Amino acid sequence: MLGDRRAGADTVSVTAAQYRQPVRLPTAGKAERAEREERAEVSDTVQPTAEIAGGPPGEPKPGSKPWAWLRTAGSVFVRQREFTVFVVAVLLVIYFGFISSAAANFFTHDNLVVLSQYAAPIMIIAIGEVLLLICGEIDLSPGFVYTFAPFLMHYLIDFWGVPAVPAILLSLLMGLVVGWVNGFLTVTVGLPSFITTLGTGYILLGLVLTTSHAFPAPIPVPAVGIGHWLGTYAWSEIIWAVILTAIFHVVLIRTRWGLYTVATGGNKLGATEAGVNVARIKYGNFMITGTMGALAGIQIAFQTNTIDPSSGGYTPMFYAVTAAVIGGTAMLGGVGSILGGGLGAIVIALLLDGFTVMGISANPLDIILGGAILVAMIVNVQLARLREAGRA
Repeated sequence: MLGDRRAGADTVSVTAAQYRQPVRLPTAGKAERAEREERAEVSDTVQPTAEIAGGPPGEPKPGSKPWAWLRTAGSVFVRQREFTVFVVAVLLVIYFGFISSAAANFFTHDNLVVLSQYAAPIMIIAIGEVLLLICGEIDLSPGFVYTFAPFLMHYLIDFWGVPAVPAILLSLLMGLVVGWVNGFLTVTVGLPSFITTLGTGYILLGLVLTTSHAFPAPIPVPAVGIGHWLGTYAWSEIIWAVILTAIFHVVLIRTRWGLYTVATGGNKLGATEAGVNVARIKYGNFMITGTMGALAGIQIAFQTNTIDPSSGGYTPMFYAVTAAVIGGTAMLGGVGSILGGGLGAIVIALLLDGFTVMGISANPLDIILGGAILVAMIVNVQLARLREAGRA
């Protein structure tokens, strides 16, 4: 009896154990299935939401990739500092090329060559001025280096028998030395760069007028061949200008020299404490500016086939500074763009060439040019504000 009861208990126990196991397994299975269904529901909910929102950040919607990339590229372009001056240049091309009385002749080969010859020396000198303005300095002497360099080339070749290539290199070296003197007087002696470069500019002008007796000189015959590659050929000047602008644009935005230049103008004390040799940076940028002035002057001499003591002066320098400012370079330092300076030079060249082709008299031309520069600058500033507002 007792054995039967125990056997029955064992049977009940086994049966209960067997009963409990099947109960647990289906329960776990239901929980897993419920969890899978919940995940599926979440996945189904997230997927339409991502499609409505346009997908993960930075990823275009399926089926609209070309337009999304175009919108992204346009957004990046609009945020660039050079965008505003680019728009001004495009508007001027539209006006002079399609609307004004100059439209019939504006896009001819000869006029495009003249336009490039207006732009090239301004672009080249603007390279140095942009670097110096970013540093918080300015150079008023490149226009006089511009005048003196071809005369020095003439003296070296015709009077002292120096071969053409070394004579041209020595003339460029003269520009570099003038830049070093400007740097020494500004950085080491402590004179304001405005006064320093004003003085060196007048000294150079006096040297030109004294040695040349204010008469033009012919291009030295041994230099004529190499002159083809510097300024005689139609597009040689603008090719040099574009190459140099591209090189120094990369220098400014991709190298330590450019970083230190911006740091020097933005926060001189902070840059010094961070280990930047501020004096070296300023010396170097003064020397670059002097060399650019010498190169532009030699190119213009070859282009015009004469060495003229009345060329250069303050005009090329003021055009270069104006181009730099129109292109987004701050007069107080710390901010600037080599590419923007190049586009600013193109804006000035468009104004000079466009009004000339329109037949505007030389007497009121400066009035119109000055007003046009102011209008271009106002448009540039307003577009920059709109761009900043959109970014905010």
